[in-house]
Amino acid sequence: MQIIENMRVFNIRGGGLHPVIVELRTKDGIVGYGEAAVAYGLGADAAAGMLSDLSPRVIGADAAFPRHVWQEIYDNSFWTKGGGAIEFAALSAIDQALWDIKAKSLGVPVYELFGAKFESAIETYANGWSTLHDDVTAWANSAERPLKDGFRILKCYPLATRQKGATLRHVQRRQLDDDAFRRAIDRVKTLRKVVGSDIGLMFDLSGGLNNDQLIRFMDVCAEVDAIWVEEPLDPFNFQGLKNLAGRWPVPIAAGERIYTRNGFRNLLDTGGVDIVMPDVGNCGGVFELVQIAAMAEAYNARLSIHNCASSLLTAASVQVATASAMAMPLETYPYYSEKNDYVQVLHNPPEKTIVNGKLRVSDLPGLGAEVDLNAIGPFCSFDYIRDAA
Repeated sequence: MQIIENMRVFNIRGGGLHPVIVELRTKDGIVGYGEAAVAYGLGADAAAGMLSDLSPRVIGADAAFPRHVWQEIYDNSFWTKGGGAIEFAALSAIDQALWDIKAKSLGVPVYELFGAKFESAIETYANGWSTLHDDVTAWANSAERPLKDGFRILKCYPLATRQKGATLRHVQRRQLDDDAFRRAIDRVKTLRKVVGSDIGLMFDLSGGLNNDQLIRFMDVCAEVDAIWVEEPLDPFNFQGLKNLAGRWPVPIAAGERIYTRNGFRNLLDTGGVDIVMPDVGNCGGVFELVQIAAMAEAYNARLSIHNCASSLLTAASVQVATASAMAMPLETYPYYSEKNDYVQVLHNPPEKTIVNGKLRVSDLPGLGAEVDLNAIGPFCSFDYIRDAA
């Protein structure tokens, strides 16, 4: 038995990100880590609090059986059934840490527990490279940097605007004014000219536009031969996906704000998505994502794992991508770490292994992540030790 004796939560701030990391330690001294994927936007403090709330379900549990702990939390926390980002981000972090412990106890990477290593090096795509500009020309020309760094696939937010003190601001009240809409169209067309025809482009709309602007914008995305358009509709709008299915020759991707296999079944049932995008840090965790990937395959949909947090979440994403048969390139933010106050939580960030757009799959036990306790230690917000009695 691998009884959980100690749980710590680290509520980290730095570099514009707010990662929340959980550490679980067994009676035998095996330590596992996981991350709640709420590192941007709002919700990190709530996820840290949710982790502490869940500690009675975790302390004393046997880490040898991660699925037992998952089911205990899901069945007995009430708001997990039908819940959203905060509940499932916390549960996902716990689940990652449990699989980390289990694989470490066996001396193998997590992906081996699922009987697969489909790739030794995973193709990645670059995001976050365009957030320093608000015009058309400089915005598009900023793609030259990731191209020089060897990336062949780029994702960006053509509808978003630059905001002082932040990276970008998404569409407000479901519409753009005429100037902003024209700028978004010109950005997409100019970007294609800058990168050429051989570079893959993905456009994330973050569920922002009303139908009349969306229809016109999707036509432009088809014109520039986009790999996909992500979240063209609000994540709640399943009927809209069904209504628009097949209207454009551009694949539709969605799922970073969908939780558990139940949520993804509803998403896939629309027939309006070609690529599902679960996040191992909020969809329910490691095994939940493996199940979502298998279900997507049954619908003939591909998998592109959403990844926008610390390097720990990248490490967890690599494990499930490696174990999934229809995985597409993995999302990375290669320039996050350049901010002066960025907190690098790992001694061995997977992003540092990327060469020519490909990330090397670690063969280290567990998640393959060596956590830097000196870096995250000052951010400890919760420390619970099991009563020896």
